[in-house]
Amino acid sequence: MSKPAAAIPATPDASTETPCCPPMAQQRIDSATAVNLSAAFKALGDPVRLQLMSMIASAPDGEICVCDLTPGFEVSGSTISHHLKTLREAGLVDAERRASWVYYRPRPALMRQLATLLTPRD
Repeated sequence: MSKPAAAIPATPDASTETPCCPPMAQQRIDSATAVNLSAAFKALGDPVRLQLMSMIASAPDGEICVCDLTPGFEVSGSTISHHLKTLREAGLVDAERRASWVYYRPRPALMRQLATLLTPRD
């Protein structure tokens, strides 16, 4: 008998949150917002994690199996797992285990918050 699909714990659900703030080019962000969003920016500050995030966010079906992510890199599977854990803990992706594989999908609300914050003045 197979195990049911299980969600892998992540950070609190950002999909129910409203946009965090106006663009920083328009208004200074407060310290609490800076602390909350800095983890996501820090997670994206690594080239491998940035590439992983790009692969996950652009996945045709809205999600991608770790088995499709790993071959795209010249690092070990355990290193990829570490990077994916960092992205999960930063709230950028959600993960769901299905049998022996884990599927990743982006968390659009946090991605929108980061994009809004970085919007330049017109």
